[in-house]
Amino acid sequence: MRVLATYNIKGGVGKTSAAVNLAYLAAQEGRRTLLWDLDPQGAATFLFRVRPRVRGGVKALIRGRTSLDALIKGTDFDNLDLLPADFSYRTMDLALDRAKRPTRRIAQLLKPLAAEYQVLILDCPPSVSLVSEGVLRAADTLLVPLVPATLSLRTFDQLTDFVAHARRPRPRILAFFSLVDSRKRLHRDTVARVGAERSDLARAIVPAASIVEQMGPRRLPVVVFSPKSAAAAAYRQLWTEVRDLAER
Repeated sequence: MRVLATYNIKGGVGKTSAAVNLAYLAAQEGRRTLLWDLDPQGAATFLFRVRPRVRGGVKALIRGRTSLDALIKGTDFDNLDLLPADFSYRTMDLALDRAKRPTRRIAQLLKPLAAEYQVLILDCPPSVSLVSEGVLRAADTLLVPLVPATLSLRTFDQLTDFVAHARRPRPRILAFFSLVDSRKRLHRDTVARVGAERSDLARAIVPAASIVEQMGPRRLPVVVFSPKSAAAAAYRQLWTEVRDLAER
């Protein structure tokens, strides 16, 4: 099982949109795929039309009184399941802090699912926390959406430093530009400059497009309701790069 995590210290950069579209694309290829919505806001859960509730809440989950397998919900798409969010996830750090080996707990919870799923995607909340450290231990690859702006790039530097100093095993990092407005010179220049400087940057560029925002009212991945759009093409290219990296 390959574990991918959409993660960034900043919020509002396109993590959930990427997670939802990549999960669909993985499932469309016939890969048994599970998306775990770790964000207490539950955006991915909402988009897949699932109730955001975990029986017993985060305490029961972390303490082992509830198994992940018992919480899995089906979606409207073949080969794609969802572990829904729960508002109690806002206190997951506290629950982990009381557990033994807290940074390993997420990986331990995921381990029994390896026989059932080929791809597991974690949609992570924006934070630097015990949850973040647990994700680093569990994930094979971190997918990091970057808005082409100074503060976003600064947080990316902070993230790469955080990963470099984390305990092993450490995930690979694959960043990609998100919410790119090609009409803005700053965006164009930043994409070109950073693309020339970094080897951990995907070629795929997700545009700032109203079609991505329509995922909310439609409650569907862009690649489903607008498969010929530029955004859908970007997510397909991103999935190809992620898949190829995972299979090396």
